[in-house]
Amino acid sequence: MNTSLTLQEYHAQYDAKNGYEYWFGKAVRKSLPTWLHSILQALLAEVLTRAGYTAGSELELRIDPDWEPKPDVSAALKIEQPYPTRPIDIVAEVLSPGDDMHTVHEKCEQYARIGIFQIFVFDPEAKKAWEWDRSRANLERITVLNLDNGSRISLDLDVWPEMERRVNRT
Repeated sequence: MNTSLTLQEYHAQYDAKNGYEYWFGKAVRKSLPTWLHSILQALLAEVLTRAGYTAGSELELRIDPDWEPKPDVSAALKIEQPYPTRPIDIVAEVLSPGDDMHTVHEKCEQYARIGIFQIFVFDPEAKKAWEWDRSRANLERITVLNLDNGSRISLDLDVWPEMERRVNRT
């Protein structure tokens, strides 16, 4: 039995459903976000916007016809409508409980392969972040987002405390 989907079949079956990505002939379910995940996702879009980018969440990247991911956060200095078909400036993935780091690593490799230069991964529970290092093909721990447009965002000053403040509102 052939379970491989063409890109057209994927769009016909899954465009109306949230939470799926197209990975080389398969519809892959994304992890279900928690409140913490969702709050951090929104916050990252805000800080990237303040840093001079246009940022949003769950944007489908149509750069590679064999792989159409939906990063948790996408950002670009210049946007392409309605979907990006060329590499954008930044993608960020926010970990959810149960996310497999092997899959996250593979996703970062694919983002790099399609030409996205700045790739970040955030763990909201541990308050840790990593940036993809192309030369080492690995995630490297960071505490500051040094963005290609010259902006710097301190996670310890600008992101983690604000995330906690939003989570603990009563």
